Amino acid sequence: MANLGFLGLGIMGAPMARHLIEAGHTVAVWTHSPGKAEAFTAAHGGVACKTPAEVAAHSDCVFFCVGDSAMSTELCLGQDGLIEGAKPGTVVVDASTVAPSASRKLSAACAAKGVHFLDAPCTGSRPGAESGNLTFMVGGDKEVFERVKPYFEPMGKKLFYCGGPGLGLHAKLTQNLILSNLLNAFNEGLVLSTKAGVDPALMLEVLDNSAAKSGLISFKAPYVFRRDFSTNFSVKWMHKDIGLMLDSAAELDVPLPLTSLTRQMFQAAIAKGHGEADICSTIKVLEDIAGVEVKLKGE
Repeated sequence: MANLGFLGLGIMGAPMARHLIEAGHTVAVWTHSPGKAEAFTAAHGGVACKTPAEVAAHSDCVFFCVGDSAMSTELCLGQDGLIEGAKPGTVVVDASTVAPSASRKLSAACAAKGVHFLDAPCTGSRPGAESGNLTFMVGGDKEVFERVKPYFEPMGKKLFYCGGPGLGLHAKLTQNLILSNLLNAFNEGLVLSTKAGVDPALMLEVLDNSAAKSGLISFKAPYVFRRDFSTNFSVKWMHKDIGLMLDSAAELDVPLPLTSLTRQMFQAAIAKGHGEADICSTIKVLEDIAGVEVKLKGE
């Protein structure tokens, strides 16, 4: 068993940290919200810390999962950040979805202190985090990844080594690019078919038995049909990820015309007040315009 750290105890981070504790590891935890780390350790065990530096001092390998690039940078390099408490040889693993360029800077800053850094964004949303079935896409030194790979396994069994620094993030952003565009296509298609008079449940059955079959659609459609927009992955965070995709595309001279439109639809959903709701709530933008709701008949 190992001395591990985990920072960020939100929708994703709290169950991830809990799985590490349940696997028998000693886990030092910290989160930005006062009292939350103490409440977590009272419920699940572990060691509550006052600063990221204190977590690093307790740990041989530290995971964290936060909202954006600025948070990730501050947590690592800011006052009382991880870098201040990490011993040479410590492994820092960022499971957040942040800008690949920002992540490479963190990797270089850690290397200058003798600390190893892996970018390891994950996918699976709340259900994957709670069940321990996340998928991780990892960038950084392969030998370092292989050494700490067993620590990932309580949180997720599907682990993909993608290459050097930042490449785990490029893989994650590509996955979310396709996912968000598929969701936008689903929104358009189901609003159109429902307004035309096709039963949404029948339309889903058609999709599930055609070349348009999609795991995302099969999973999200029932939530839409029963008007359940409780958050597994929020509109505001996917909107942030789409912005990262477009920034990376600009750096690499790659046009992303569909993704640019999809970001505008997510921006419209935020403007309509759906930013904290699940990504499937983006369908409400088109529903409002078309004057129809995609729901089961009789509901």
